[in-house]
Amino acid sequence: MTQELTCFKAYDIRGQLGEQLNTDIAYRIGRAYGEILKPKSIVVGGDIRLTSEELKLALADGLLDAGVDVLDLGMTGTEEIYFATSYLKVDGGVEVTASHNPMDYNGMKLVKAQSKPISGDTGLFDIKALAQSQDFADKAATRGTLKQVDVLSDYVEHLLTYINVKNIKPIKLVVNSGNGASGHVIDAIEAKFKQLNVPVEFIKVHHEADGNFPNGIPNPLLPENRQDTIDAVLAHKADMGIAWDGDFDRCFLFDEKGQFIEGYYIVGLLGEAFLQKDKGAKIIHDPRLTWNTIDVVKAAGGEPVLCKTGHAFIKERMRKEDAVYGGEMSAHHYFRDFAYCDSGMIPWLLVTELLSVKGLKLSDAVAQRIEAYPSSGEINSKLADPKAAIARVRAEFEPSAISVDETDGISLEFNDDAGEWRFNLRSSNTEPVVRLNVESKANIALMKEKTEQILTILRA
Repeated sequence: MTQELTCFKAYDIRGQLGEQLNTDIAYRIGRAYGEILKPKSIVVGGDIRLTSEELKLALADGLLDAGVDVLDLGMTGTEEIYFATSYLKVDGGVEVTASHNPMDYNGMKLVKAQSKPISGDTGLFDIKALAQSQDFADKAATRGTLKQVDVLSDYVEHLLTYINVKNIKPIKLVVNSGNGASGHVIDAIEAKFKQLNVPVEFIKVHHEADGNFPNGIPNPLLPENRQDTIDAVLAHKADMGIAWDGDFDRCFLFDEKGQFIEGYYIVGLLGEAFLQKDKGAKIIHDPRLTWNTIDVVKAAGGEPVLCKTGHAFIKERMRKEDAVYGGEMSAHHYFRDFAYCDSGMIPWLLVTELLSVKGLKLSDAVAQRIEAYPSSGEINSKLADPKAAIARVRAEFEPSAISVDETDGISLEFNDDAGEWRFNLRSSNTEPVVRLNVESKANIALMKEKTEQILTILRA
C-alpha cells in the first residue's frame, strides 16, 4: 500500500524532517509538479534552514527529470520567488521554507505562472496523488537544464516603486531578521538608499542568516520573540522597529516606544496610504477584526471588501475585484502590483514614507485607531473538541446578536446596554487550535470583559 504523504496541507507543503519530508519526497514532488503542470521553466529558491538547500536540489532533480528547465535563485525569501515567477515570465516557482515552524520542519510553497498560488483547490492535491503513487511517466527524452540566476537588484528596484524616496525624511529603523532570510534584502535596500542619498539609518539585530537560529525561530507573532527588537528600539532611540518571520512574507512593526503594533491597525494604515494615491480603490480584509479597516477605508473614499482568511482566498479575491491592496491581521499584506502576492518588505517601506509625509511618529499614527477600536489580538485555544466548544459559545451569544456572518468561522456583532462589540471565532486551517478575536467601539473594558466571558465558555 502506498504510504500517505502527510506533508501536503491545504495551502502548501510542511512536514517534520525524516518521515514526513526528505530528499526522496522532494524529488517526487518535483517530478509530479513537472508532469501535472507541464511547465517549460520554473524558478526555485530556499530559505536559510539547514535542509533547504538539499531539499531544493532534490526537488530540482525531479523537475529536470520531467524535462523542466530550472532557474535556481539560491537563498531567498518566499516573495523573491513570487517576484521572479512574474518578472521572468516563467511557468511557476517553488520556495523551500518552513517559515516559522520548529527547527525539525521544512516545507514548500508552490505557485504557477503569474505567481498564482497552487493550493488544494488548484492542483496541489493532484501533485500529492502522483508523488504518492510514484506512477510517473518515463523520464523526459530531453532532461531539463539547471541554471543559477540572480534577480535581487531587479527585485529591490521593484520594491522602491511603491514609494517616492524623495519623501523620506531622516529616520532610524531597527531591523530584526531573526537570523532568517531577510538580511540580504535589507543590505541591498540599504546600498540603494545610500546611492540615492535616502536618509535611512538601519540598526541591525540578529542580521546574519543562520539556519541554527541561535536566537530562536523567527516568529514575532509570539510575544516572547519580540523583546530583542523592543530593547534595540529603546536603546538606539529608533523611530520604528521591524521584525520578520523566517521567509519574511510577514513583517511586524514596533513604534518608537518599543510597543508592538497589532497587524490589524497596520491594515488600516496601509489601506489609507493606497487610497491617497488611488481614489475609490477596493481594499480586501479578513473577517477576524474588521471595524477599524472598514471605517478607515470608507473615510478615505475606498471600498472595503470582506474575504475569507488565507492567502489563496485573498489572492483570488484580489484578482477578481482588482483590489489595489489586501491585508490580514496576521501581518500578511498583499499588493496588486506585486502579482497580488504578499510581501514583508513593501509594508515597512510604505509606513516609512507615510510617517515622513505626515510628520508623525508611528505611535501617533495608530493611537486614535487603537482607542476607537480596541481589540484582544488573536487568542488561541488548544481544545479536545473544537466543534463542541464553538457550538457552546454560539448557543450562548447568537440569540442576542444583531448580525451573524459565516464567511470564516462565526462572526457576531452586538449593540447592547454595555456598548457595541463583536467577535470572530474560527478553527485554524493550519493548526489544531480555535482562534478568538474580540473588538469593541471605544470601550476597552467591555472588550476585555467579553473576551474573558467567551474564553471561559470556550475552554469549559
